[in-house]
Amino acid sequence: MSHVPVPDLILHRGLFTTLDRRRPTVSAVAIHDGRFLKVGDDHEVLALAGPGTRVVDVGGRRVLPGLIDNHLHLIRGGLNFNMELRWDGVPSLADAMRMLRRQVEITPPPQWVRVVGGFTEHQFVEKRLPTLEELNAVAPDTPVFILHLYDRALLNAAALRVCGYAKDTPSPPGGEILRDGSGNPTGLLLAKPNASILYATLARGPKLPFEYQVNSTRHFMRELNRLGITGAIDAGGGSQNWPDDYAVVQQLSDEDQLTIRIAYNLFTQKPKAEKDDFLAWTKSVTYQQGDDYFRHNGAGEMLVFSAADFEDFREPRPDMAPEMEGELEGVVRILAQNRWPWRLHATYDETISRALDVFEKVAQDIPLDGIHWFFDHAETISDASIDRIAALGGGVAVQHRMAYQGEYFVERYGIGAAQATPPVKKMLDRGVKVSAGTDATRVASYNPWVSLAWLTTGRTVGGLRLYPQRNCLEREEALRMWTENVTWFSNEEGKKGRIAEGQLADLIVPDRDFFACAEDEIAGTTSLLTMVGGRVVYGTGPFITLDEGDVPAAMPDWSPVNTYGGYASWGEQQLRMDGAERRRQAACGCSHGCSVHGHDHGRSHGAALPVDDFKSFWGALGCACWAV
Repeated sequence: MSHVPVPDLILHRGLFTTLDRRRPTVSAVAIHDGRFLKVGDDHEVLALAGPGTRVVDVGGRRVLPGLIDNHLHLIRGGLNFNMELRWDGVPSLADAMRMLRRQVEITPPPQWVRVVGGFTEHQFVEKRLPTLEELNAVAPDTPVFILHLYDRALLNAAALRVCGYAKDTPSPPGGEILRDGSGNPTGLLLAKPNASILYATLARGPKLPFEYQVNSTRHFMRELNRLGITGAIDAGGGSQNWPDDYAVVQQLSDEDQLTIRIAYNLFTQKPKAEKDDFLAWTKSVTYQQGDDYFRHNGAGEMLVFSAADFEDFREPRPDMAPEMEGELEGVVRILAQNRWPWRLHATYDETISRALDVFEKVAQDIPLDGIHWFFDHAETISDASIDRIAALGGGVAVQHRMAYQGEYFVERYGIGAAQATPPVKKMLDRGVKVSAGTDATRVASYNPWVSLAWLTTGRTVGGLRLYPQRNCLEREEALRMWTENVTWFSNEEGKKGRIAEGQLADLIVPDRDFFACAEDEIAGTTSLLTMVGGRVVYGTGPFITLDEGDVPAAMPDWSPVNTYGGYASWGEQQLRMDGAERRRQAACGCSHGCSVHGHDHGRSHGAALPVDDFKSFWGALGCACWAV
C-alpha cells in the first residue's frame, strides 16, 4: 500500500474550477511540496490533514488556476517599473494629468517622468491625449516622456532639451520628428512605420542602479500577482541583451524570490547579424535549461529585423524587405537543427504567409515535429495561413492589442474587416494551438482581465464593439486560453495550467466570480489570494494574514509605485481609504475597536441590519458597537 504524504496546506469550502473535463468543479484541494496532492470534495481532502497541515477556509469563493501570460515583456518591464507612471486603467485624462502633475512635483533632477505605454486615449472619457501645451504647463523644467502605444511619443520642452532634439536634428529612418513653422521640434515623435525612434528616445533617459532594478522587478511581479498572474512567457525585447539584462531576474531566481514562473525567449539585437546571435546562443544555452521558475524557452520574438512588421494601425501596412526570406531561413535552420522552438512577431497575413514559405521549406529538410514554434499577434491572418500552420504543427499566440488599437484599425480598414481580427474562434475550431496574453508593458496593459473581457465581449477598452458574438469566446474557453492552452507554448503541458493532482499548485481566488459577474465587471477583477507552488505570494482582504509576498517600499523613494501602485492607480485609492479609516479611528474617541467592525462605528450604526443590537445578530456574537 503506497504512502500518501501529509499535506502542507488544504484549501476547502471553495468553488474550484479545475479545467479537468472529467471533474470540472471540486470544493477542496490538498497541496504538498508545491504540487496538488489531492483534488476533490471537502470530506475526502480534509481526511488527509495532519498535525502540521495548515487549513484555509475559502468561504465559498471561486478558485481558478493561476493565469499565465503567453507574451509579456516582464524582464524588461521589471527593470523599469519603479520609474514609470502607469496610466493603465485610468478612466480620464483629467485624472491622468493630476497624477502627472503630482509626480512632477516630487521627481528630482535629472530624473524624467515617464508614462511608458499600457494605455490608449480611447480609455479616457475625453477621448484624447494631452496637448504639448498642457505638458509644458504642468512640467516646465522636468523632462516628461509619454509613449502612446507604438504610434507616437510626446515630449515636453525639457525632454527635448535633454535629448538634444533641435532644429538641425534630422528625423531618423522609420520615424518622424514633427516641427513647427520655424522648423523647431514640437515634441511629437511619430513611428513611421516602426517604433525605433520612440525606443531610441526613451533609452536616453536615466536608468536605475542594479539594486533598485531588483526592487523594481519585485514590485512588478507583486503587481502581476495582485492581478492573478502566476506565470509568463517572456518575449525578450528591444535593447534587452542576453545575459547582461537578465542578471536581475537571475539573481532573484537564485535567491528564490521569483513569484512568477518565467519561461524566456532570446531576442536578437543585431540587424543584419542575427545569425551570429543565434549561432552563439545555441552553443552556450541549452533549450529548457533552468527550473520551473526560470527556464529557457527558445528564440524570438525577433528572429530577423527584416521580418518585423510593427503594428501601428494609424499607418499603412508595411511591406517587408525582399531579403526577408533568405535572412529568416538562415536563422530558422539554425534553430531547427538545434531543436530550439521559436516565436515570430507577425501582425499582418502578408508577413505570416511569407514566413510560412520559409518554415515549409526548412521542414522539407529538417522535421519540425515536436518543435513548439508559433506566430505572435496575427491580427489579420488568413484562412489559408491558419490551415498551413495547422498542417505544419505550429501555434498562434494572440494578445489583446486590438482592445487598445481597435478604433484605429476600424478607421483604416472598416468595421467589417475588424470582426475577426484576430480570428481566435476560427483558429481554435481548426485545431491550431492558440493561447492568450497581453504584449505588455508598452503596446497594451499587463492586466489579464482586460484580455479576458476582450475575448468574451469583443469590446475595446474604449467600449467599441469589434466582434459579433459568434467570434467571441465563452468564459471557460477564454480561461483555458490563459491557463492550460499556454502550456503548449512553453512545452509544459501536464505540468501546470489546471487544478489537477500532480500539477504545480498555482491558483488564484479572484475578488468576484469570473463565471457569474456582469460583463462590464470582468476587467476590474483583482485577486484576493494568489499562490505559486503552494506558496502565498499575494493575499488581501480575508487572506491578508496568509500573505508571504510583501516587498519593501519601491526604490527610489520618489517612485510613482509608492503612491499609485499600478493598474488604475489602485495604490492611491488604497492610501485614501487607509487615511479615511485612520481619521474615523481618531474621531471615534474610544479606547478600543469593536471586534466585528474595528473603529468603524458610524457605518455599523447607520446600517439597515441590526448590527448594533446587543441582544441579537452581531451583538450576540460579541459586537461592542452598542456600547459606544
